Amino acid sequence: MWKPPERIKYKPQPGPSPTAEEARSALLFSPVKLGPITLEQRTWVPAMVPWRSNEDGFVTDDVLDWYERFAKGQPGAIVIEATGIRDIPSGPLLRIGDDRFIPGLRELADTVRAASDGKTRLLIQVIDFLTIRRRPDPARYFSRFLVITDHHREKLGAFDWPEEQIRTHLAGLPDEDLDAVLTERELEALRVGYRERVTDLHLPHVRDLPQAMPDLFAQAARRAREAGIDGVELHYAHAYTMASFLSATNSRTDGYGGNRENRVRLPLEVFRHVRDVVGTDYCTGCRFLSDECIDGGSTVEDAVYYAVEFAGAGMDFLSLSRGGKFDDAKQPQIGWAAYPYTGRSGYECMPGYISDETGPFGRNVDPVARIKSAVNGSGFTTPLVVIGGIHGFQQAEALLREGRADIIGAARQSLADPDWYLKLRLGKGDQVRVCEYTNYCEGLDTKHKQVTCQLWDRLQLDEPGIKLSVDGRRRLVAPEWKEY
Repeated sequence: MWKPPERIKYKPQPGPSPTAEEARSALLFSPVKLGPITLEQRTWVPAMVPWRSNEDGFVTDDVLDWYERFAKGQPGAIVIEATGIRDIPSGPLLRIGDDRFIPGLRELADTVRAASDGKTRLLIQVIDFLTIRRRPDPARYFSRFLVITDHHREKLGAFDWPEEQIRTHLAGLPDEDLDAVLTERELEALRVGYRERVTDLHLPHVRDLPQAMPDLFAQAARRAREAGIDGVELHYAHAYTMASFLSATNSRTDGYGGNRENRVRLPLEVFRHVRDVVGTDYCTGCRFLSDECIDGGSTVEDAVYYAVEFAGAGMDFLSLSRGGKFDDAKQPQIGWAAYPYTGRSGYECMPGYISDETGPFGRNVDPVARIKSAVNGSGFTTPLVVIGGIHGFQQAEALLREGRADIIGAARQSLADPDWYLKLRLGKGDQVRVCEYTNYCEGLDTKHKQVTCQLWDRLQLDEPGIKLSVDGRRRLVAPEWKEY
């Protein structure tokens, strides 16, 4: 994982917690409308991928346990992890690309409703992603995967060589010679792993994304509604398909790339088709980036434009993240796929306690405040969710009272202590287990291991009835809060 060169070490400072009486008058625990639904409080558990599903993408008992534990803390909203809208294998990630997934998702919705005593609204984040492959062994790449073309023959002066001779020759070349022979994309496929881009218009399925995406997302939203889930969050963030359309790096020439107006075109068409299918009485919003944090990528100015467009189209909420791109990801080991949270942009998405002068806490606050000001200044009251290193009551309450955000999201702090919002509301903030921002959880996610928290995953492993990770060394859910 990338870390700032300054390497300044920070400790979380949540500050004083409210008394129960102070909490009753706090904006954090006041209701807010998201279009057709109302959250009882402005507390939000963002989507986190815990690797609890199975290879078929179904809701499992481990998935139910994961969300039930968060629901016991009674936040205003929980967002189900990024859930694939296509009916294709995608490892142990949840899927919603077919009606056969509806019963499991319905059980998940019922579980959250029961565990929270009906106090928590459940949304689901729906996502599309393009093909990415693991970094290959060089010998296999040259013997099997590389397509030999006239370009290679010309660079090598090998017009009369048999193809196998060219493959063997390339496999024996040093890196500096390969740089002169292979194309940029071929070098990427060799050294990082093959990855499709939305700009690969020579691929028919990529060229046809504008025709395919609206109905794929709309049918996913229909299934979510049929499953009893309260709303959908369209995943327009980070390194995935819809975020790539919004990116300033999107140079498509078919009217869906280039300037901002073209780049936002498909995300708006997706949203409008979702509305056509599920209706205006079903909560629908999106998550997108305040800043891509990469060279040549979209900036806060782009995000301001997108936010006003999304609000004007009628989205019920806007959730803002930042960074998390493939463009600056660390080179993976052979046999591993590139991971979009390992470079500088990944750090901006999930900053750790080793940081720079800005520090890891609230790096997304100022961009979100600027975006919210533009949305409100354009005459819209669409609620904005701020996320990123928020871990204390005073910080959260100040953001709301200063009008810099409407809803407070906390992923890692909620993972560390799923009851932390509830403890604050009941005046028991001194019992909150505070996240240390070591990004231990993210290290597990990078390796596609079941995500846990170092603050609780080794506690009371002999406790009767608890479930352990596949290696038997970690708890799969946080310990119960015994005092409530």
